[in-house]
Amino acid sequence: MLTKDLLRVSRAGGGYHLQFAGREHRPLAAKVLGTFEDHVGDPRSELDGALADLEGEYDFKLVRGLAKLLEREATFETRAAVSPARARRAAFEAGEALLVANDDDRERALSRAADSLGIAPDRLDRALYADREERQVLVALDDRYDPDALLAQYDLSLAQTALFDAREIRIRSDDPRRLVSATKRLGLLYEVRKTGSGRELLVTGPDALFRATRRYGTRFARLLRAVVEAGEWELTATIDDHGTERTLELSDADPLRSPDSEPVVEVSYDSAVEREFATRFSALDLDWDLQREPEPLEVGASVMIPDFAFDYAHAEFRVHFEIMGFWTPEYVAKKLDQLDRVEDVELLVAVDESLGVGEAIEARDHRVIPYSGTVRIKDVRDALRRYEERLVAASAASLPEALSPEADALSIAALAARHGVSEDALADIDFPEHELVGRTLVRPAVLGRLAERLETGQSLSEAESVLAKAGITETSAVLSRLGYRVEWDGLSGGRLRSAEE
Repeated sequence: MLTKDLLRVSRAGGGYHLQFAGREHRPLAAKVLGTFEDHVGDPRSELDGALADLEGEYDFKLVRGLAKLLEREATFETRAAVSPARARRAAFEAGEALLVANDDDRERALSRAADSLGIAPDRLDRALYADREERQVLVALDDRYDPDALLAQYDLSLAQTALFDAREIRIRSDDPRRLVSATKRLGLLYEVRKTGSGRELLVTGPDALFRATRRYGTRFARLLRAVVEAGEWELTATIDDHGTERTLELSDADPLRSPDSEPVVEVSYDSAVEREFATRFSALDLDWDLQREPEPLEVGASVMIPDFAFDYAHAEFRVHFEIMGFWTPEYVAKKLDQLDRVEDVELLVAVDESLGVGEAIEARDHRVIPYSGTVRIKDVRDALRRYEERLVAASAASLPEALSPEADALSIAALAARHGVSEDALADIDFPEHELVGRTLVRPAVLGRLAERLETGQSLSEAESVLAKAGITETSAVLSRLGYRVEWDGLSGGRLRSAEE
């Protein structure tokens, strides 16, 4: 972004039209770049003087805007024989001792101070105020910009500066889901509305808060970077122009593109609460797959995109999950209204206890999970378990009372996957031709053959090889069933011993 005083906008006819840089300004961009490069090693005052000369030839706001962008890529340093603070302290102490009243007294005081510091008087004189901005030296300039990239960054920054004072923006994009992700991750107040031509994202500006904040306004402006990443887009913003409401219209036809860093949509989560929850939940081995920002839900004439969805691994069943943090009363009321209109979906809502709206959500038939600071995984797991119980019962009802797999040995996990059910759904099924050993089904005849091939004193590795040839990987349970235990020999392995020994 630029500073507001550098905003170049035309208000002709009561409109609000940004004055973007064109191809005709490429020579100017090259001159501003060259001015910075030519003054590496010089004080800032000399650089500023050279830029002032350009301002006399061109639009001074444009020159200053381009220079402002380059200053962010420039490194300025204080160069002095001693630190300016130390130099001033020594000079003031010497001046106080000599009672400086004129220039000659000043020279004697500087000489005495310089002697105490072990430097020449002229070097001390230069060090006194070397830390002032105009005396700092330009020591390096990042080469990220060429003239074209600098103009592209200028145009984007110009539009972002205008959006800083927007009360709301309405965006239509050929990639609305990606745009909503960016909006949520920036922590902005938004809603998705259905229009005759598709969906429109309405983002409310900082005026919607109790008071406008610079932090929110900056994030509001940063959304534009994600917008311009789309192929086709249109943006209409209501701008507070010093108390006058004006309309700014932008689209992919304008010279706006993202010239440098990755767009904000690459940020993973809206908040630390969501990030922590997703990390901890994904680390668990559950029958639910966590999806980030699933497909939108229809809520009357608008759309709601929950934060997460849980997809059951053994059936086409989805539970949506929304985490409500702290927002304004107006935003909470709008969110409650959305929840009230969500139909025919399973929805869990984690609610920050400070909002005090748990009962209101529960009254809308959405299960509430209160939290403070972090969302407890156990609470979410318990809520999902209730769905699991119904799903397991339904899948178990679809199975026969008995199953006779063809394989001589088969794990319960493999059999459940074959039937598309959870392992729990097989808990009450009979297996007349197999014996359940641990979590593996084994035909009795196979157990008999294994008993003939195993013996006391045999190495564990040899025993595991015998079991593997029979299709058994659950070693401990089968060895125990056959009457063996393992006598371990340090970390090198072990040997079979009779369980009775």
